[in-house]
Amino acid sequence: MFAALGRFAVRRRWPVIGAWLAVTLAGAVLGGGVYDRVSDVDGLDPAAESAVAQRRIDALLPEGDLILGVVRDVDPYDPALVASVGRAHREIAGMPGVREVADLYSGPGGAIGAGNRGTLVTVRVDPGTDIAPVAAALHRIAAPQVLVGGEVPAKEAFARQALADAALGESVALAALLAALVVILGGLVAGAIPLAVALAAVATALLALSGLTRLTPVSEYSVNVVTLLGIGLAVDYCLLLIARFREEREAGGTLADQVGRTMATAGRTVLISGLAVAVAMAGLAAFATPLLAAMAAGGLIVVALATLLGLTLAPALIAAAHRRIPARRPPRPAQPALLARLAAYAQRRPWPVTLGTGAALLLLALPLTGINLANSDARALPADAEARRAAEVVQRDFRAGRPEPVTALIEADPGTAVGRELLDALNQLPGLAGMRLRLDVPAGFTIVDLTPREASGIPLVRAVRAMHHPAPVLVTGPAAEVVDGRASVAGRLPLVAAVLLVATGILLYALTGSVVVPLKALAMNGLTLLATLGVLVAVFQWGWGGPLLRFDPWGGLDVTTPVLLFVFAFGLTMDYEVFLLARIREEWGRRPGGNTRAVLAGIARTGPVVTAAAVCMVIVFLGFALGRLVAVKEIGVGMAVAVILDVTVVRGLLLPALMTLLGDRNWWPLRPCRCAPCRPRRPCRHRARPPNR
Repeated sequence: MFAALGRFAVRRRWPVIGAWLAVTLAGAVLGGGVYDRVSDVDGLDPAAESAVAQRRIDALLPEGDLILGVVRDVDPYDPALVASVGRAHREIAGMPGVREVADLYSGPGGAIGAGNRGTLVTVRVDPGTDIAPVAAALHRIAAPQVLVGGEVPAKEAFARQALADAALGESVALAALLAALVVILGGLVAGAIPLAVALAAVATALLALSGLTRLTPVSEYSVNVVTLLGIGLAVDYCLLLIARFREEREAGGTLADQVGRTMATAGRTVLISGLAVAVAMAGLAAFATPLLAAMAAGGLIVVALATLLGLTLAPALIAAAHRRIPARRPPRPAQPALLARLAAYAQRRPWPVTLGTGAALLLLALPLTGINLANSDARALPADAEARRAAEVVQRDFRAGRPEPVTALIEADPGTAVGRELLDALNQLPGLAGMRLRLDVPAGFTIVDLTPREASGIPLVRAVRAMHHPAPVLVTGPAAEVVDGRASVAGRLPLVAAVLLVATGILLYALTGSVVVPLKALAMNGLTLLATLGVLVAVFQWGWGGPLLRFDPWGGLDVTTPVLLFVFAFGLTMDYEVFLLARIREEWGRRPGGNTRAVLAGIARTGPVVTAAAVCMVIVFLGFALGRLVAVKEIGVGMAVAVILDVTVVRGLLLPALMTLLGDRNWWPLRPCRCAPCRPRRPCRHRARPPNR
């Protein structure tokens, strides 16, 4: 089938190229509309307690979205300021969608900043209201500095910055990739083939994503996923196909035969790799949060398109430009490639290498014991972002550093015996610093805001939920959302891991015919992930990478980062596993010499491709590390670390060392054949695949 597909791509190369060019141009023209239609997607499971509680509170007390005007560096009772705030109050109150405006001068309970040098203007608007006129009116207040912040401005700042980071990452990655590919492949035309396929993958995926926005909300982070995966996978697949085409060209035959043999081997590898990554993306959707589901949808779209392009457009471009693709460099036995040198070293010392690399990866994973997962808030915005500066001033000057409250919704009136009992029990909790009842709550309910002593508020959330409740009590607030987010991930992780392990194991079994090889590959992927997360804790949570990566650490990792890395790293590093194992399996079935020779030969032949692909992947990921959102930096740096560790430590050292120790047991249940048509110690081709003679 794959050989026939390759021959078809040669015979119909110009129609294939023309068709994909038309789709790519449509994506370039129309796909850009996705940037205007992305929306803020909730990162919490709708069935989580905090989400249910917040929806019920919004129904009982529909206050609307919050906007804060932080007035600074002025006497709050300066007559000019009082008059200016009054004008802004009247102007904003008359705007459509505005529910309420409150300030120091229009009613009781106004706020004065530390040192009597500022005040707050609070605006509540209907969800979906355009806040630009409100922000403009607040900025016209006569004060040395007015900062506009709050929930809505922070979300809009996140959305704008995520799209800006995607554009920056894409532009930097494409420019650096072209230079790297020209050097790796030895020519401008050859280097342009992977880049052309990558651009087609991203453009067509954005077109599909733009259509998806008409059916369901799509997060701005889905655009980052599409760009990151589209470029990385397309370049990987093209490098593998071009490298194999160079080998097959040396073997002779017509162009159709050469491309057909390329697709029969490398094309099959591309399909299995694409299926493995698609399985990982499907696993992401199983976490059941709208945000991760939106990312999974974007990931599935771009993986499917990158695989399809690798099986159709890439061979067509290779056929069209085959005369401009330089021959591969002749192998130099005295100076083998990096992975071949590492593999040879590992095979000479399999036990020390296995134990040493395993210990090193576990040592890198040690910081995981102190990981702090939390939802990214305004602190994760760039330091000069207005919404972040406003949040910092409010926290420091108006809240005296007190953490966000934990909100409890009690299904009982505060004046009843049950209500009084619950409020008294809440007031005696050891982690409570203060409590405030909300006014005007409908009969039958009590809403109370609890100020925690600890900054995170998580112990207080757990204490409230662990209490004896004579009436139903639901807990919400930022700390409760973190608790529910962690619980949701932890609860679904075993199911997702099982799905990924089983599906990927089946794919690797189909590729190798072995049960042992897939189990070993999955275990090594787990070590890579643990080590990567440990590095991220040190770089971002501890702040070791702050000066180099130019960010201010906020003491934690985004709660979605481990999930995304688990899926992305699992899927993408499986690419290299598939590339290497496919060739090792082929070498094991081709010549005598046993398992050890096959491992070294397979790594020596595929190692340069894997190294080149890894270099290109790291370029793509580090392009996104240049972004200004800390959450995007975490993914970019995490993926770069995962690829570097996987290619050097895991595939270069641990893989050959383990396969050397296991010997022919790697290929169980396949056995070497001793029948007449097969040489001793060769795998039985009659069992591995149908005889070709």
